[in-house]
Amino acid sequence: MLEILHEDNHLIIANKKCGDIVQGDKTGDKTLAEYVKDYIKVKYKKDGNVFLGIPHRLDRPTSGIVIFARTSKALTRMNKIFAEKQIKKHYLAVVDKMPPKKTDTISHYLFRNTKQNKSYASDLEKPNTKKGDLTYKFVSKSDRYFLLDIDLHTGRHHQIRAQLAQINCLIKGDLKYGFNRSNKDGGIHLHSYTAEFIHPVSNENIFVKAMPPEDPVWDFFMRKK
Repeated sequence: MLEILHEDNHLIIANKKCGDIVQGDKTGDKTLAEYVKDYIKVKYKKDGNVFLGIPHRLDRPTSGIVIFARTSKALTRMNKIFAEKQIKKHYLAVVDKMPPKKTDTISHYLFRNTKQNKSYASDLEKPNTKKGDLTYKFVSKSDRYFLLDIDLHTGRHHQIRAQLAQINCLIKGDLKYGFNRSNKDGGIHLHSYTAEFIHPVSNENIFVKAMPPEDPVWDFFMRKK
């Protein structure tokens, strides 16, 4: 079931489920963009092709906010908003260890290995690396896990996953970055929770919040939040 968080003439924002893919890849699986296009076709009785621009992505196992553009004008301007970091995005991550500090801004140099579809974080600048910055804040804990709120300052490939792994905080279910077992749904406990930006056409302030998937761990932390 598609969950729409916001829609107007220029934008449509959805809450992506774990396992949904934002745009096509070699698997050939139906994409979130295609589901959104189907929704627009039915709701607005549109014939033929529906324009839908994709100004950013979320990893397949990650859940949460995905912003789509319904017009080329909005797409061009949203691309600029993302490129110039004029959007505030917060993520929630469930990890296996308490981080070194309750809150900290961490910086690493990230190398993307395209063959592995994985990024590696290093404290040292090396050839072909890009700097990544984020601020994390400890929120609460259960008997086994810890909830972090993450303010993402740069948008590198697998940035949160790689940087948290580098400080020995592994995201629940994230086998690729070292967690010891997968989640039943194949997703990971990383969720794009809030986004705030100035609308590219109307200049209104847009704030959206997406609730995490329903499961015992997320439910526990959201009750405590």
